[in-house]
Amino acid sequence: MAKTLVQQRVVVTGLGVLSPIANSVPAYWDALAKGQNGCAPITRFNPEKFKTRFACEVKGLDVGAFLDRKEIKKLDLFSQFALISADEAVRDSGLNLDAVDKTRVGVIWGSGIGGIQTFQDEVTNFLNGNGTPRFNPFFIPKMIIDLAAGHISIRYGFMGPNYATVSACATSSNSLAEAAHYIRLGKADVMVAGGSEAPIGEVAVGGFNAMRALSTRNDDPERASRPFDIGRDGFVPSEAGAALVLERMSSARRRGAQTYAELLGYATTCDAFHVTAPDPEGSGAARAIG
Repeated sequence: MAKTLVQQRVVVTGLGVLSPIANSVPAYWDALAKGQNGCAPITRFNPEKFKTRFACEVKGLDVGAFLDRKEIKKLDLFSQFALISADEAVRDSGLNLDAVDKTRVGVIWGSGIGGIQTFQDEVTNFLNGNGTPRFNPFFIPKMIIDLAAGHISIRYGFMGPNYATVSACATSSNSLAEAAHYIRLGKADVMVAGGSEAPIGEVAVGGFNAMRALSTRNDDPERASRPFDIGRDGFVPSEAGAALVLERMSSARRRGAQTYAELLGYATTCDAFHVTAPDPEGSGAARAIG
């Protein structure tokens, strides 16, 4: 007689964030409550000749307070954001790293574009050279998206499912859904999931400008992000990292962990309509909600 699959319940036991308005969960919540805006003129490069000259940059972050100098050299900024936000989430979860079965703890981490700044820097250095192929040995590991998940797992010794999701603006949401799936089916007890992005550079901003995807509201950056407004003119380039620790409810209860929320379900669909524009009838979103 076939056994009935009992799906495990999934709860959130840890939170971590780096954002353009704050660099920890308590400060982030406070900034949200105050309506703080993270949009400002770009400082990572000179945007004078670009159509978009503002962005939401992470501010006041001392990466050296979290990662040592040798580590920083091996990591693109998006991976640095991943490690720092994941560290806050793991600490917040209260997991006993000496007692937990690390073969049952996994990491699914997403990024829409990964180490694009590393790619720009390495190609620029090559083209400015004499043609001799001198590249940083960490060029490829810094650039590829799934290395963020890899670095998180190496830091804590988590040996469960480990990979990246990439689905443009839905990437981090899909990371959470994938992570919940493993717990729900009993294939993992704990999953670290989230995403990070560090696309504020000449290549990324210029590329998105070329496809007319970014807002050019340079005279009013704080009100440029207006996705549901009839006067919207594109999105605002931003960088950030955010992590959740998802856990099997029975496991969280057994160790007396705090639980922020329960993840009850998710849905994914595709408009199959256009590379950047949504279906004007909203059919994909409607099917996901339904």
